[in-house]
Amino acid sequence: MFLNAAFIDPVYLDRLIDIGKESIGPLLLGAIKYTIPLALVTFAIGLVIATFTALARISNNKFLKGIARAYVSVVRGTPLLVQLFIIFYGFPTIGILLDPLPAAIIGFSLNVGAYASEVIRSAILSIPKGQWEAAYSMGMVRSQALRRIILPQATRVSIPTLSNTFISLVKDTSLAALVLVSELFRKAQEIASTNYEFLFVYSLAAFIYWVICFLLSIIQGRLEIRFDRYVGKSGGHT
Repeated sequence: MFLNAAFIDPVYLDRLIDIGKESIGPLLLGAIKYTIPLALVTFAIGLVIATFTALARISNNKFLKGIARAYVSVVRGTPLLVQLFIIFYGFPTIGILLDPLPAAIIGFSLNVGAYASEVIRSAILSIPKGQWEAAYSMGMVRSQALRRIILPQATRVSIPTLSNTFISLVKDTSLAALVLVSELFRKAQEIASTNYEFLFVYSLAAFIYWVICFLLSIIQGRLEIRFDRYVGKSGGHT
């Protein structure tokens, strides 16, 4: 292990320090330029897909409900890596050519959309039927009740789970390296291939992922506290 070698050989320790200094910049650049933006963009797109999918799942339209159910089943029933490979390496065989970044965005967005749709659907179904009845008694139609009464409450319910989904997405973006996106882990692969210190460089990349996710978990905790206070003040109703 590189740690044992470092304690025994000061020259090797100096080598690791030099590699760390040279690597930290490119790794952080990969995180700032690709990892974080990729996670933010795909999560935003995925939430839009998830919302429409969840609404389709609870609609009375059997056709829309069937399509939504099939989409969720296929995405949740297959590995994300396989989905990315189909989009980036498989689609060109039928004439659909995509650059690495758009292919990753499509793959991650569809994946997030399927998983988050179940979160949103469950949150909507958790709202008491009395809320629907109250909205109807005020003269609202179903779409108005959803937009003004149900979805705001469902959003508060789903915040913790969706936050965890986003944190998981940040880590999952490492799979984009396999479709040639120059994100954090791809940079680590490129660096390690030149100095052969795979354990050290990959451990450095893992540390950066951990720092990002740790900061996100702090933000998540504050968001949950804020929403809990809002619910407490409003008595749980909108």
